[in-house]
Amino acid sequence: MKKRWVIVLGITVMTILGLGVKFYMDEEKLNKEMKQVVYSDEAKEVFEKRLTNLDAKAFTKEGIIQSYEINKESIGRNPMGGINVTLIINKDLEWYITYTLGKYNGNLDGGGASLSKELTKKLELKGS
Repeated sequence: MKKRWVIVLGITVMTILGLGVKFYMDEEKLNKEMKQVVYSDEAKEVFEKRLTNLDAKAFTKEGIIQSYEINKESIGRNPMGGINVTLIINKDLEWYITYTLGKYNGNLDGGGASLSKELTKKLELKGS
C-alpha cells in the first residue's frame, strides 16, 4: 500500500513539474515573438508614421521629435489583445509614448497611445 502511494506521488510531482516547464516555455516563446514583431520593419513604419502625426517635422532639424528607441522592458502582452510597447523620445526618459500594437485587417497598426505629460506639453497638445 505504501509503495503505491509513493508511485502515485512521484507521478503527480512529475506531472506538475512537466506542466510548469511547458507553461514557462510557452511564455518564453510568446515573449520572443512579441519582440520580433516590435523590432520588425513593419512596426518601425507604424511608429514613424504615428510620430510624424504628432510632430509634422519629426526626424528633421526643425522637429521636436528627433529620434526614438524602444524600451525593451516595456514590451508585453495587452490583456485586450495586441502588444504594449513604450518608445523613449530623444533619449529622454521623461518623454515617452506607450502604444498598443495590433493586427487590424491583417496589417500591423498602432491602437491606443499614451503620451507622457512632459512630451504633451512640449508638443503643445491639448490635455497638457
